[in-house]
Amino acid sequence: MSRYYEKQVAVTGLGQSVINRKPGRYPFLLAIDACKAAIADAGLRIEDIDGAACWPASEGGVGEGFGAAAVSDIKNSLGLQLNWYGSGEGAGQYAPIVNAIGAIAAGYAKHVLVWRAMGERSALSYTQAWSGLDKMPRAGGWQQWHAPYWSPSAVIWTSLHASVHMQRYGLTREQMSAVAITQRHNAGLNPKAIYREPLTLDQYMNARMIATPHCLYDCDVPCDGTTALVISRLDEARDMPHPVVRFEAVGSAAYDRMDTWYARDDFPHMVCHDAAKMMWTRTDLKPKDVGSAHLYDGFAFQTLLWIEALGFCGEGESGAFVEGGKRIALDGELALNTNGGQMSEGRLHAFGHLHEAVLQLRGAAGARQVKNLKTSVSGVGGGSFGGSVLLTNQD
Repeated sequence: MSRYYEKQVAVTGLGQSVINRKPGRYPFLLAIDACKAAIADAGLRIEDIDGAACWPASEGGVGEGFGAAAVSDIKNSLGLQLNWYGSGEGAGQYAPIVNAIGAIAAGYAKHVLVWRAMGERSALSYTQAWSGLDKMPRAGGWQQWHAPYWSPSAVIWTSLHASVHMQRYGLTREQMSAVAITQRHNAGLNPKAIYREPLTLDQYMNARMIATPHCLYDCDVPCDGTTALVISRLDEARDMPHPVVRFEAVGSAAYDRMDTWYARDDFPHMVCHDAAKMMWTRTDLKPKDVGSAHLYDGFAFQTLLWIEALGFCGEGESGAFVEGGKRIALDGELALNTNGGQMSEGRLHAFGHLHEAVLQLRGAAGARQVKNLKTSVSGVGGGSFGGSVLLTNQD
């Protein structure tokens, strides 16, 4: 019988900075805040951290923009003594999580600090931004097939998937609205969320269209903020301050073509289908055992596609599954993005989802706590990069 080593790894520390819609505190300092908070939450000292990882592979000395805190800068600023470190490629935004689990399983580290630092709202304050494709550097890689056709943004790519799904299976915008409306309700219970006021169906249906069928409320909210976690060996976690929340299974697969959003044999599928398939092979648990789902919502259709990929409904049935919002409410059969997700809390680029999943499993989510929760899932990313994790509070 195979031995799956993620089951011997737990999340022991959580830290999250303030989340700023308007530029405020320098983004790198927000990363320092979150990392210190995560270490303290785990009941550890700086010198106890012997591993570190982030996504993406950020350039040192750059404290704003898409990657606001490189491993080298966090290591030097905190004075970490590292046996292992990593960043960059892997299972999308959860690459540092998957890689750190491997490092712990291999015995390279006992306590790994992982983070995702976003400084997109402050980038214009500290750097020269490009405006318009005429000022954009020459596109290379897979962007060479997008930029010349005025398609540099993932909202356009995702909308092509959504349009095919609508034509093939009958998904409607009214059904899709349940994601944004439900998440906005949840955000109203989250003091850190950027947008907390209720969202109505009329507001949604009359909102400015960004890329058909995605309107303004279907898109995540750029912000400045960092989420950090400490993950540790399970035997260490049992003696640490918080209830144990451990990894039950990981999905990091890419079975079809990479570096493309369109050329999969099973389009409009994305890599979420590969990651989910792998994850379910590594556990005896089933979708029916999951009480909360913390799924990537860069754009609303990505959330629906994750719901299908993870097996919570059949192919093409996600619209009917979320319609009206009852199933995905806090007291529904699958509580969805209970912190408000990236479309209301802010674009913390998947780590906000994992932070919330652990809070929920600790029973520490306050007014938005899901009752009697034992197992949560998080799936992140779109196109040809992404990953998923299944978490449980059952030791």
